[in-house]
Amino acid sequence: MSRIDTHCHVVPEGWRKWCEKYGWRKPDGIPAIPAWSPESHIELMDKISISKSILSITSPGTYLKADGDELAIKVTCETNDEMAGICAKHPTRFGFFASLPLPNVEGSLKEIDRALELGAAGFAIMTNAQGYYPGDSKLDPVFAKLNERKAVIFMHPTECCTPGHAGVPKALDQYPTPMMEYFFDTTRAVVNLLLTGTVDRYQDLTFLVSHCGATIPPLVERFTAFSTQILGQKDSPSSAQVKKLFRTRFYFDLAGFPFPDLIKGYLTFGEPGRLLYGSDFPYTPEKATILLSEKMDEGLRELFDEEIIKNIYSGNAKEILNM
Repeated sequence: MSRIDTHCHVVPEGWRKWCEKYGWRKPDGIPAIPAWSPESHIELMDKISISKSILSITSPGTYLKADGDELAIKVTCETNDEMAGICAKHPTRFGFFASLPLPNVEGSLKEIDRALELGAAGFAIMTNAQGYYPGDSKLDPVFAKLNERKAVIFMHPTECCTPGHAGVPKALDQYPTPMMEYFFDTTRAVVNLLLTGTVDRYQDLTFLVSHCGATIPPLVERFTAFSTQILGQKDSPSSAQVKKLFRTRFYFDLAGFPFPDLIKGYLTFGEPGRLLYGSDFPYTPEKATILLSEKMDEGLRELFDEEIIKNIYSGNAKEILNM
């Protein structure tokens, strides 16, 4: 069954060199930035019936040093140009989510229009930008602009950033950030979007959340009740309102290890019509990507009929990306 991959990554040579220059040879504790080429990616796609992949830059994004606005703008522009060039050479196989130099607002506003002119399918933002989470008032002009353009926003997890605490080791620093912390930072980002009213204010945005909702499912009742009943925030959404937003404004990809357990948590608040295929290649190596795709086939068949699975693998992505 043909798939459209909305959660996979590209490693442009220019971006790799910038990362290496500014100390990101082992981003978020992983052993290395993986090797990547269009040819190797297409070879993998053909092995597991991926018709098209929407490429994006993963953590650490394009803001590579503290207070480095000018550098971030330069890296972002160059990287988006590189992605657009790759897609132009392989238009039937690749699309891309453009990066933004967040938390720099002015640079991001300029890059939104430019990236869409390059053909971006949407925008990839990290779950926090130098400690600023989606929903922070500092970023409101950017979300307003994205809303004007009816943008698709792919939120990719990154390392939790705590400004002012340089040199303090992260909790359980012996484990790579993607192992657990990515899930926690995804949850922070989504909860902040909801509790700040950002999702409700900007009605024309579509949000793509990584990893089948991360640790959000068991926390919906807690963060909604806590904000209203304990903090007394009358404007905060109820549990029912949040679940409605998840069914109307959000999509959730199946990258990583959603089977056999995580998918069950997702289904407590989400619907199969909001699920998307994701491989996380090449940060998930080819052998593991193939094994996970087989496990996904098996897990989906246990839960859903053929038509629903077809939509999860490609139909839902076609709808949101106007393919």
